[in-house]
Amino acid sequence: MRRILLAVIVVLLSALIAAVVVALIASGALDFGSEKTPAEKASAELNRGLAAHTAGDLEEAAAAYYKVLALDPQNKYAFYNLGLIEQTSGHAEPAENYYRLALNVDPDYVPALINLAILRKAAGSTQESIDLYRKVLTIEPDNADAHLNLGLTLLETGEESEGQEHLARAIELDPSLQARIPTPTATPESPPEEAAPIPETSPEEAIGP
Repeated sequence: MRRILLAVIVVLLSALIAAVVVALIASGALDFGSEKTPAEKASAELNRGLAAHTAGDLEEAAAAYYKVLALDPQNKYAFYNLGLIEQTSGHAEPAENYYRLALNVDPDYVPALINLAILRKAAGSTQESIDLYRKVLTIEPDNADAHLNLGLTLLETGEESEGQEHLARAIELDPSLQARIPTPTATPESPPEEAAPIPETSPEEAIGP
């Protein structure tokens, strides 16, 4: 009788221990070999930064992007998004630096090329801006924003024919851009708009392959 009782106690204790272990694993208190890799941690921080960025919490977003770079020093998306924060905050020089760091990682990274071109034109380096837009179009020939901005810049430098060609192509690719094309009645007080800085705020886009 005693042996039967002991056997029952052992079974009950085993079941209780198993239940406790399962509960601890489910709560994350126990982790058997599921520690995240640095790449996975960087991805999680990037997504956290993107969520904060989209919500307008730029301080939190920047902190997350810095953590991404601590885990993955070659993460072009973190460099780009830090540049975007600086650009939209009116800090051109640090924005340029971040875009150039992103381009050091990936020289063909189109969002950084376009935003750098916008900044270089604003700084008076028109030819560099033109060269950057031309590079974008060698990578993405159907990039409507690049055609628009290149066309507007060429018009300002007196290259009327080529400028109009790029504007026409921009409208062909994206008819909504027509509103940004200069008209004969445009005045210095209401200049045509360039395509705005391009954010990289979609987690699916930003994480990449």
